[in-house]
Amino acid sequence: MCGIVGIAGTKDVAPVILEALRRLEYRGYDSAGIATLVGGAIERRRSPGKLSRLDAVLQKQPLSGHTGIGHTRWATHGAPSEANAHPHATARVAIVHNGIIENFRELRDELTAKGHKFESQTDSEVAAHLITDNLDKGMTPEAAAKAAVARLTGAYSIAMIFKDHEGLLIGARKGAPLAVGYAASEAYLGSDAFALAPFTNKVAYLEDGDVVVIDKAQVSIFDEKDRPANREVKTTAASAALVDKAGHSHFMAKEIHEQPEVVGHTLAHYLDPAGPVVRRQDNGLFEVLKKTPRLTISACGTAYYAGMVGKYWFEKLGRMSMQVDVASELRYRDMVYPEDGAALFVSQSGETADTLAALREAKKQGQTTIAVVNVAESSIAREADIVLPTYAGPEIGVASTKAFTCQLSALACFGIAAGVARGHLDAAAEKRLCAALLETPRHMAEFLKQEEKVKLLGEEIAKARDVLYMGRGPSFPLALEGALKLKEISYIHAEGYAAGEMKHGPIALIDEDVPIIVIAPHDELYEKTISNMQEVMARGGKVLLISDARGVAEAGPVWASITVPDTDPFITPLLYALPVQLLAYYAALAKGTDVDQPRNLAKSVTVE
Repeated sequence: MCGIVGIAGTKDVAPVILEALRRLEYRGYDSAGIATLVGGAIERRRSPGKLSRLDAVLQKQPLSGHTGIGHTRWATHGAPSEANAHPHATARVAIVHNGIIENFRELRDELTAKGHKFESQTDSEVAAHLITDNLDKGMTPEAAAKAAVARLTGAYSIAMIFKDHEGLLIGARKGAPLAVGYAASEAYLGSDAFALAPFTNKVAYLEDGDVVVIDKAQVSIFDEKDRPANREVKTTAASAALVDKAGHSHFMAKEIHEQPEVVGHTLAHYLDPAGPVVRRQDNGLFEVLKKTPRLTISACGTAYYAGMVGKYWFEKLGRMSMQVDVASELRYRDMVYPEDGAALFVSQSGETADTLAALREAKKQGQTTIAVVNVAESSIAREADIVLPTYAGPEIGVASTKAFTCQLSALACFGIAAGVARGHLDAAAEKRLCAALLETPRHMAEFLKQEEKVKLLGEEIAKARDVLYMGRGPSFPLALEGALKLKEISYIHAEGYAAGEMKHGPIALIDEDVPIIVIAPHDELYEKTISNMQEVMARGGKVLLISDARGVAEAGPVWASITVPDTDPFITPLLYALPVQLLAYYAALAKGTDVDQPRNLAKSVTVE
């Protein structure tokens, strides 16, 4: 969740650490801080709130020093405050931490009994005191750091600086990502390559249990058994340019409007337009699809809803036995995996802690693991057997938009591949579905011309206290996703339901003050969905119908409607994602909330 930057540099590092943290603020923005060595001593500047507040502190109290660490926080233990902000420090060491130290209470009690004084409510501060305790025993900084992290239980990435050790930067990783950046006269630590892109494109990723010791530009990495380790140094494609809003008011608006382009990029990776057919990529995917008796899909949040849509495609096109589960549940179930089974994991960041843990468990159970990820250098991408990349580019808005539709694009192509590999799609059907997918960017661009109408409806939705979404088939996950988007950024209570389930309880919530957003493309389930809609309207429900022109016309009078371009039913999940995104965006604008950085949330969820 949290963002980490460390620099063993040759000039004052606080200003450049601050700029690097701006690239990581999507990971958390509850508080932030920087610590450097000044004359051999540790100095800190911290502030609750977003980075702009830390910037103001630094303007009043500049911070010099060539060796430093910085942190932007998503709170787990302790409310956002200056005392709970990182870096945490003693007179001898300062640390920044991403993750959760599960045994911090027992360690804190042990250290308190030895006379250590704690200033915060966080789990992280115990690491600083544990290292200090080791230093007080006469250990070197390297030995003290290694001994301390060996006692930590949980997930962490940690960066440390030490009093009187100019140019020394030590990092450790278990569960949470940490990257090392290489340059001629400096070296760096960061949560990901995006943070390090302004400094270097030469990056290595620590593996679980690794400790890295940086002495100026010299980098030494040790594995969990304290043996020297060579981690591959890669040339990353992460851009050094700080992503801007390109004239839009918010990153979310920009990213909604980028969808025709990035969906096109993703489809181009998987589809050969000359056929049009699915590309037979040399990654073993078709062989896995042929032999697997069951595909297990797992993810979290919006990515989970993408996986739910994928389930419908794989069942229909590939006639595959499917299991779909939330990663935070799957990893703790006694899951019975079949022999020769395959497991698919979906993640925007590729660092989602629960999804990564579920992938590792599936590998232990002998499953072929497949990853749909947006970050090629991420942990999930590196550990999966087969990677299906998406090409959304950096997504800065916390509420996912373009990453979701790119995930759907990859899964749709994967669904077609399953049908071909398993002999359930003939050449004509493959061409028809691929042609429909290739038209998606055009239809998206056409729909976005209706933005002003959706804006007015979003402003009406903003007046509600509760909103219900409903759909059938692949539109059911879209109902869940629409409700999630509205909750995330407008803070309006919203729920998504399978339309046929409304009469089994949720219909009791219906009255004239509750808008019901019905997602009903004119497909084989249209009549059933409209029947459920009529049941809602008979109880005074205020229905906003999202359908194509024929569907809107045949549904009869409703409170309001949004007309989506008429398309092949196969691609409706990609297209119908746009109206629910725009509705949430404009409802949030009307409510005056922080659209890009909603309260209590963060982009990359690297804790359980």
